[in-house]
Amino acid sequence: MQHKPTILTGGEERSDDQIIAAHNAKHPNNSSSGKSVSGTDESPLVVMELLQRLRVKDAMRSHNIISVVRTDSMRFAQNLMKRNNISGVPVLEDKRIFGIVSVNDIIKALEGGWIQDQVQKRMATNLVVLEEDMPLAFAIKHFQNYSFGRFPVLDKDRNFVGIVSQRDLTRVLMNELTKELVRLEGKAVKETESSARGDTALPYYSMRQFVVVHNDLQNAGKAANEIKRMMKDAGLDNKLVRRVAVAAYELEINVCIHSLGGSITFILDTDKATVIAKDRGPGIKDVEWACIDGTSTANDWIRSMGFGAGMGLANSKRVSDKFDIQSKIPTGTTVMCEFYLKGKKSE
Repeated sequence: MQHKPTILTGGEERSDDQIIAAHNAKHPNNSSSGKSVSGTDESPLVVMELLQRLRVKDAMRSHNIISVVRTDSMRFAQNLMKRNNISGVPVLEDKRIFGIVSVNDIIKALEGGWIQDQVQKRMATNLVVLEEDMPLAFAIKHFQNYSFGRFPVLDKDRNFVGIVSQRDLTRVLMNELTKELVRLEGKAVKETESSARGDTALPYYSMRQFVVVHNDLQNAGKAANEIKRMMKDAGLDNKLVRRVAVAAYELEINVCIHSLGGSITFILDTDKATVIAKDRGPGIKDVEWACIDGTSTANDWIRSMGFGAGMGLANSKRVSDKFDIQSKIPTGTTVMCEFYLKGKKSE
């Protein structure tokens, strides 16, 4: 499924042509220091991993959604919102969303004397919506970029499936962070006991290569997930696993959306973990510029789906112990990220 923020134009018709891509994200332009982050606090990595793993459907509310139909009156919508202490209701029929009535719409109706009009005449019909399989990070960007308190959520068939609010995002993130904290505490106890017994869990040498297909957004991220699993199976430090997973995910997305396709290679030995991203072009004209937060070479189509906002190379560089990038036009780009397993650099 394509992960794209959408604007739904409501009304009487239900044509799929009513849904068009739209996303004008605002991104901070924070420069990367490029320094080793071996001692970096783990909290940002935990959050980044959660935002990559969780989906909008994990946070949205899908049951007991209070709504109206197009033929209901604005007065009915007003009373419904008042009784349930909410600031807006979607206009739904047969799992399709046609608009939203907000408190502002009610105020205008009262002031204009059309409070008895049907909601279809006064509802907001240009709606920014989310899709249920989008990464949770997309929802957070939506709340940053728009002044709405909630967003409707659609499935792949463009049916309405739920509502997500800022409170919903906070709730699910706090729950997941709490679970992760409990898991990390348990892992720390086990590691302490293992160390006391003199057990070791050094990984053996292994290598895996993953093909990354141009614009195959549905499968983008699978290589990073497999790399993360391999490192966990090897018994490596959880903080290290998160750093490698973040870099692998960023590089995999870069190859998918910025290049003609390529591969992600993961090498694990007793000293370090290495992630190598190699693509088949077109290459990067200004490598230094491309490594700055917020810069991007993504086209409008990719941007319309919420990808290509920049920070991929910058994030990879930020979490790596050693970062190297070589690019040649039109041959392609190779990026290498190294992570030291024992806190010491290899020769």
